Amino acid sequence: MEWYLSSASVVLLLFVCTIVALIRFQNHPERVFGVLLLVLVASGIVTGAQVIKSFANQGVLTLMLLMVCSLALEKTKLLRVAATFIVRPNYVSSWLRLFGFSVLSSAFLNNTAVVSTLLAPIRNNPYHAGSRLLLPLSYAAIFGGTLTLIGTSTNLIVNSMAINAHLPALGFFDFTPIGIMVVLVCGIALLFYSHWLPHHNKGQVVAADYFVDAKVQPGSALIGKTIEANGLRNLESLFLVEILRDGRLISPVTPFEIIKENDRLIFSGDIKKVTLLTQFDGLNCFAYQNGLPLTNLKEVIIRPDSVLTGKKLKLSGFRALFDSAVVGIRRDGEKLSGKLGDIVLKAGDYLIIAVGDDFKSRRNIDKNFYRVSDVETEQCLSGWQESLAVYGFVAVILFSALGYVPLFTALLVFLGSLLLCGCLSSNEIMHRLPKNIWLIISSALLLSEALTNTGALNGLKNAVADNSSGFSPLLGIVIIYVMTWILTEFVTNNAAAALIFPISMSMAESLHANPQAYLLALAFGASASFMSPYGYQTNLMVYSAGNYRLKDFIKVGLPISVIYGTVVVGMLGCFYL
Repeated sequence: MEWYLSSASVVLLLFVCTIVALIRFQNHPERVFGVLLLVLVASGIVTGAQVIKSFANQGVLTLMLLMVCSLALEKTKLLRVAATFIVRPNYVSSWLRLFGFSVLSSAFLNNTAVVSTLLAPIRNNPYHAGSRLLLPLSYAAIFGGTLTLIGTSTNLIVNSMAINAHLPALGFFDFTPIGIMVVLVCGIALLFYSHWLPHHNKGQVVAADYFVDAKVQPGSALIGKTIEANGLRNLESLFLVEILRDGRLISPVTPFEIIKENDRLIFSGDIKKVTLLTQFDGLNCFAYQNGLPLTNLKEVIIRPDSVLTGKKLKLSGFRALFDSAVVGIRRDGEKLSGKLGDIVLKAGDYLIIAVGDDFKSRRNIDKNFYRVSDVETEQCLSGWQESLAVYGFVAVILFSALGYVPLFTALLVFLGSLLLCGCLSSNEIMHRLPKNIWLIISSALLLSEALTNTGALNGLKNAVADNSSGFSPLLGIVIIYVMTWILTEFVTNNAAAALIFPISMSMAESLHANPQAYLLALAFGASASFMSPYGYQTNLMVYSAGNYRLKDFIKVGLPISVIYGTVVVGMLGCFYL
């Protein structure tokens, strides 16, 4: 009995210390849960088999698969094309388009990916200050995530913990009735409170970095449309600075400039984003015209004694000499202009080159260049690969939502298809695998199991039972929701859901209430992060991009939090109690 009491006390102490540590080290939740995992194992409170079981939990693995498969969608032009139709000169029209698209997208896609894709076009739009739209973008993504089981990682985590506790699994659309009411009521309120957002003018964009030249080919779908209609205005980290047309230079480029055949579009910015240009029909960069892909790039500097110095790029015989072609040029202290091939090369110029198979065997490379580094570009999908990524994902969601196949099975088959068809690579998956989230959720599952197994929550059960006349199922829901909401504002949403789960189930059992109501209260409460930029990843993403301050989140987020909580608790009371 003494060891039983001692174990319960230790687990409760770990629970409290974890919450304190998460508040203290907000930017490193994975380290806090890593230490928690080590302590639980070293103390013997959990066994090795339980550790393996938590990391191999089907709900957790489903979440990992969903996030990995969504990487293929990020490589398509689906969201970027949609973003070009959102921003309009009228603020309310732009706001409604942004809100509607973000909500619907986030219901079925990873809401972090949605915000990440829309961030650049919204921040750089020519009509409205980004600070007037970015916070609504984040909140809309949160609202949309509450519509379905897969809308946010929090919902999947709560479902996985329910399955682990031998409770009925949550259905794909169990969240939808409450989520729809949240979207409608909170959306109207957010439109009103958006007028309180600051009006920060966009800072001057420094179009330094690399100078990239792309040519509009005959028959291109870009011809006859404006820069804005083609989605060329606000590419992520690439800026259209000039158009070269029939020997005449057009600069600056207005959003209403119409693209014509054989136009040379001159971009400046992050060379890693150059593959975005391949998503536009009939737009070929200099290297592509030389028959070299953009998947193997290297950065070099021209040596003072190079044979290239003083020559125009197009007359230098670059491809023949080095089995490579220039993708971009950067010259420190000087702004480049005009056609890439007409630039006279100088010693010290930085070049990004696409290399062929014989590049490594050429003996003249080190005589002409200082090698700097390899450049890892962001790969984009096109053609049948893009169709597979988009329609395959839609099919997975549709079949799982209709109950034809389990979501885990569908995602596993879809991921295998993406790998076999080259839409994703093993290196990409290992690089982008959400290992931190995996550690956090699995460790929290272990803590939840330890709290249950050691009887650490028996005191709560007894307190509720002894005061049953003062407690009601509705009051229990309010308590769980408020606890989760407060915790998610100080720590991450995933951690808040995992930590409060055992308390919510203990309270539901003590009150003989419907456990599904408490699961939904937990899930919606964990997504209710509106007052802090640190509680939800999308808030953190727009925090710096919109140049917000903490008071901006509080000013708009506090009334939204109150309205959101009132809607959720009220709907749960109507449907489940």
